Amino acid sequence: MSNTSESCSISCGGRFGSAHSTLDDHDATDDDMTFCMSNYAKEALKMMYMMRSHGMLTDVVLEVKKELFPAHKVVLSAASPYFKAMFTGGLKESEMSRVQLQGVCPTAMSRILYFMYTGQIRVTEVTVCQLLPAATMFQVPNVIDACCAFLERQLDPTNAIGIAHFAEQHGCVELQKKANVFIERNFTQVCQEEEFLQLSAYQLIALIRRDELNVQEEREVYNAVLKWVKYDEDNRHCKMEHILGAVRCQFLTPNFLKEQMKNCDVLRKVPACREYLAKIFKDLTLHKCPGVKERTPNTTRMIFVAGGFFRHSLDILEAYNVDDKTWTTLSNLRIPRSGLGAAFLKGKFYAVGGRNNNIGSSYDSDWVDRYSAVTETWRPCAPMSVPRHRVGVAVMDELMYAVGGSAGMEYHNTVEYYDPELDRWTLVQPMHAKRLGVGVVVVNRLLYAIGGFDGNERLASVECYHPENNEWSFLPPLQTGRSGAGVAAINQYIYVVGGFDGTRQLATVERYDTENDTWDMVAPIQIARSALSLTPLDEKLYAIGGFDGNNFLSIVEVYDPRTNTWTTGTPLKSGRSGHASAVIYQPACSTTFMDYEDSDAPQPDGSNNGERDVHTAQNSYGSGSPNYPGSASNMQFHTSYGMSGCNNCDSDMDIKPDIPAEHHSFQIPAIRSEELVNPNCPWSRMQERFRRTPPASFSEDERNANDKRQKFYKAQKQCLLSTAAKVFHNHIEGRLRKLTSAAT
Repeated sequence: MSNTSESCSISCGGRFGSAHSTLDDHDATDDDMTFCMSNYAKEALKMMYMMRSHGMLTDVVLEVKKELFPAHKVVLSAASPYFKAMFTGGLKESEMSRVQLQGVCPTAMSRILYFMYTGQIRVTEVTVCQLLPAATMFQVPNVIDACCAFLERQLDPTNAIGIAHFAEQHGCVELQKKANVFIERNFTQVCQEEEFLQLSAYQLIALIRRDELNVQEEREVYNAVLKWVKYDEDNRHCKMEHILGAVRCQFLTPNFLKEQMKNCDVLRKVPACREYLAKIFKDLTLHKCPGVKERTPNTTRMIFVAGGFFRHSLDILEAYNVDDKTWTTLSNLRIPRSGLGAAFLKGKFYAVGGRNNNIGSSYDSDWVDRYSAVTETWRPCAPMSVPRHRVGVAVMDELMYAVGGSAGMEYHNTVEYYDPELDRWTLVQPMHAKRLGVGVVVVNRLLYAIGGFDGNERLASVECYHPENNEWSFLPPLQTGRSGAGVAAINQYIYVVGGFDGTRQLATVERYDTENDTWDMVAPIQIARSALSLTPLDEKLYAIGGFDGNNFLSIVEVYDPRTNTWTTGTPLKSGRSGHASAVIYQPACSTTFMDYEDSDAPQPDGSNNGERDVHTAQNSYGSGSPNYPGSASNMQFHTSYGMSGCNNCDSDMDIKPDIPAEHHSFQIPAIRSEELVNPNCPWSRMQERFRRTPPASFSEDERNANDKRQKFYKAQKQCLLSTAAKVFHNHIEGRLRKLTSAAT
């Protein structure tokens, strides 16, 4: 009786009418009961599968490449519109007891038949390339979905392009979309793989035209194109002119363009390309508007807010996720500071200068630290030439400029830039005026210094720095002199928000049109304040925190220039002023040498920095690249942005030891050799070291199993925020456990 109660549900007549069969409703009474056997369909299918296995009541034989598959027409028709049309649509096959099928391999046919009778399908790397076309042909949506889910989990820089094309061929729109998103987010790695180099010129142009490519600088796209051309230079150099038009060369630096025009062998063969780059070089040095939009990477955008002041200088770093509108606390600054500057350059967040103002101690700093979102650690950089408190910071031509500020009562008009490749600061021509609390911004390769305090008065003057001739020139002044204002640019417009005029905090907002050289007023912020930060993102401005004359504010206001309105955003976790902010994009899943430098690698004296707790990143693509000292011996999954976990991966990757054998996808029936070399398979072109190997013989001893374990560890890849990495890791770990248990 207990077994029956578990497999059926009981409905009393008249009370649970929704469970009644419509055939019985006309004579139902309150004493009737309806029984629903939940496992009936499963048991019926199981019986039909047994009958098929023994050839009982089968009425059709499917012939696939000389292999025969007996089946029941009613089951085939119920599971597949293809077979339903064949056997009920008046076609000649409806009268045939043996039907020959084309365009499907025996392995795929066998597995689809097994699914039709059991509702179960096993998908593997070898069979997915046969199963998906077959399931598409037979119109079996559940198998199509299973194949797409499998391929989605296998997405990797080595196969993403192949999977996207494979999905397109078979009309799998969602899989194609997800593969394209993966390509966009991991372009830096994808462009290093064989699949990228095998693209046609048309496919390459379509890819690099996408706004959403996740690159830190346009040089990455240019170098990828150059690598593609050099892969078959004799046949491809003539296509360089058309492809170069899809690269946003207007965002390359003049120095890089000059170096390419002088030294690039490919450009020497195509004079038209050199002429094209020469024109762009001229436009850049004349500071013309680029005429093309910057890329908007299809990845998580974060506003980082560092330091600040609330009763004393702060060491906090917080990140605002624009997509889910939440604040997250990250690793603290190395030293508390307020009045600092910040910038995002080459994938790193920089904190520059500032003052450590605490009870009994106050001093200005020349410190520069950079934060890696990959390793979630701070690392010191070369210091500035002088301490700078309330410094202005901006990025131009892949260099970070520090403008003005003060050291004690000494106010600066000096300006210097930092080259991250050389880890070195270089002084340039100083400004005409000393400026503390200056607003700094870059538009069309011109550096603007706006307002500030010179020790005597709040300035309305504006200066502009021309890097070509290393000179500053004056521009039309602000309508109101101010220091501590938020300054940022959207397109050709520079916005100056709030600030202090020497008497009170300001709510007014002035806008400068760089094309027409004019100032005008736009909508004021809701709360007058100074010492705020202003950050542009998605064509909007984020005015964050500040001081209103009495209170340190946590408020965030968002300005939309299309409607000329301010709205209230998600506030900071705590009030502060004198902080700095910048936008970063989530980096792609790679480990660069710069990331290695930011990790807890052994120091030259053999000691490690005790201040850091670092999960060292391993090279993303296995043994083909150098393994740096201190790198982890197994795959690591970092928590992202200081949270206990992220949307797609967890740091705890232990595999349960009692995984049923039937869940291991590598345990598969024999596959024919011709299926292994299917040219349409995304894995057929995958480099050998990235392929999963078949399970080892169960007769191997423990030593051989351990050797295989070490080989797998060397081939494992680190991937931040990647579902594919987690699944891939679980799969390999499961296989290793199987090998170890077999050997013992």
